[in-house]
Amino acid sequence: MKSTFLLTAACVILTAFGLVHGQQVGTAAVSASNNTFMPLSEVREGMKGTARTVFRGTEPEEFNVEILGVVPGGVGPKQDLIVGRLSGGPADRTGVFAGMSGSPVYVNGKLVGAISYSFPFSKEPICGITPIEQMISIFEKKTPSRTASVEPRKYSFGELVSSSVPVDLPSSLSADSGLVSGMSPNSMLMAVAGQSFRPIATPITFSGFSQATLDKFSGQLLQAGLIPVNAAGGTSSLSPMKKAGPNTLVGGTSVSMHLARGDYGLAASGTVTYRDGEKVYAFGHPFLGLGSSDLAMSESHVVTVVPSVNNSFKLAVSDSLVGAMTQDRATGVFGKLGSMPKMIPVRLALTTSRGQTQILNYEIARDDVLTPLLLNITVYNSLVAQERSIGDSTVSIDGQIKLKNQAPIKLQRRFGGSQALQLTSGAATAPMNALLRGQFSDLDFESISLELKIDDGSEAAILDRLAIDRGEVRAGDTVEIQAFVRTSSGNVFVERIPFKIDGDVAPGTYSIAVGDGTAIQKNEAVQHFVPKDLSELVATINKVRLPDRLYAKMFRTTTGVVVGTNEMPNLPPSVLATLNNDRMTGGTKPSVQSVVKVTEIPPAKFIITGEQTLTFEVVK
Repeated sequence: MKSTFLLTAACVILTAFGLVHGQQVGTAAVSASNNTFMPLSEVREGMKGTARTVFRGTEPEEFNVEILGVVPGGVGPKQDLIVGRLSGGPADRTGVFAGMSGSPVYVNGKLVGAISYSFPFSKEPICGITPIEQMISIFEKKTPSRTASVEPRKYSFGELVSSSVPVDLPSSLSADSGLVSGMSPNSMLMAVAGQSFRPIATPITFSGFSQATLDKFSGQLLQAGLIPVNAAGGTSSLSPMKKAGPNTLVGGTSVSMHLARGDYGLAASGTVTYRDGEKVYAFGHPFLGLGSSDLAMSESHVVTVVPSVNNSFKLAVSDSLVGAMTQDRATGVFGKLGSMPKMIPVRLALTTSRGQTQILNYEIARDDVLTPLLLNITVYNSLVAQERSIGDSTVSIDGQIKLKNQAPIKLQRRFGGSQALQLTSGAATAPMNALLRGQFSDLDFESISLELKIDDGSEAAILDRLAIDRGEVRAGDTVEIQAFVRTSSGNVFVERIPFKIDGDVAPGTYSIAVGDGTAIQKNEAVQHFVPKDLSELVATINKVRLPDRLYAKMFRTTTGVVVGTNEMPNLPPSVLATLNNDRMTGGTKPSVQSVVKVTEIPPAKFIITGEQTLTFEVVK
């Protein structure tokens, strides 16, 4: 009797401190477990309970769950997994299906956890259940506030004008969460597929996108875990937020998290596990592993659940916006009702080669990783939806990215050729990628506005040679440079460029290089820079040389230095000696080419690339 009493007392103490199965439970979870939650320590093999999820419409339906056991550390350190078998009701027809993630499981009227894992290709509806204690406790931990990057980021001028944006997704963004099959097709474990628990797939609904666009970006979407299972239901409107009521997003109801909404829609569907006032807990496993996030959260209704031998999935349509998903962690997602998500408004005006204009308004999620991909795919889809994707075309883009308390980022580019549509979408995305990569704490977007114009045919040409009207000039004179340009058809035309020699230019031998922005920038002293703050990065993006237009650069060979991104030519010998002494190094580098003046040449009819240089004398 005495030993039994001591053992019971020890279990009570361990349970109170949340040490059973190695799980430390938050204070709120422990207090709530007395009335609402069933602690993991009380879960036993053979227990029978019920679960709730939506199979059609908006009302959850019940089905049976039998507890088969508990696997300590089943999905990670101190992340235990309850194993159960489903039966009864609609579950007999569907089994474990994509979109069921988060379905609450009750035993004796107490919430045990959320259905969240499955065995792919299992012959029985076996599921993994994330304990509710672990879902609650992980979100009670304080999330550190966003701070400036500890390590300064280096940028190249090439990446600021690039038309190809790299997708550098962290390993936590696994394609497994988006695949309906529940596994990655390139997994090394394909030979033993289905022999380990996997997070139940999250159905992703793409609305407004063509299949050609999804195929084009399939590799990047797969890497991000964004695989479409359905495009039905239309786009989600930019309606005002609906005030939450007592039945809004309660346990068992369907919930959607939005990466884009408006004329373009991209949403993930799952099930709510538990609502505590304004707090909403769902999924029971990560959505994309974003950590701190800010995605639109809305109610949704289910059209139907599609049974499949591979893995059943539900077709869900998003409804009213009711809050924001602010956390995406190992044991689920967390949202708050009434909280307005910080999405980025995008306005896109497209003028087609037929003279028709279409206006698109939508919002995309503000996320360091996903925002560039979302902007890239929506801009590209807008272009290919109205124009042919095969053949040559010329596209011009004129727009801006508005930031709070900063100058706007200007977007003015032109592209020609068979890849013009894809290059245009990449060029619109590159500045966004650069801004987000810096991770400055004061970066805050207001909106993105883009005007796109498409013409048939490619208007591209190459700079063939240069000529100047005279070899000797005086300071203050204006010379005429003749640029001979060869088109793709072989025709040659002359572009006449007036160039003024400033009045304070000293006599001597000078050179003028005429070329596109990439060629001019390539020969300058500064190729990389590290911005000291957001304002410097914005200013540099706005003044970078653009590859789709010509520049005339006047320079001479001299001695000077480059400090940061600033060239300082013709310094006095005393200053050079101070900067180049043996007791100081770094921060500067010598400049052998002193740039006197750079002039941007107004855009011509053709997009001209290449570079040519000529020499002349400035005399008294």
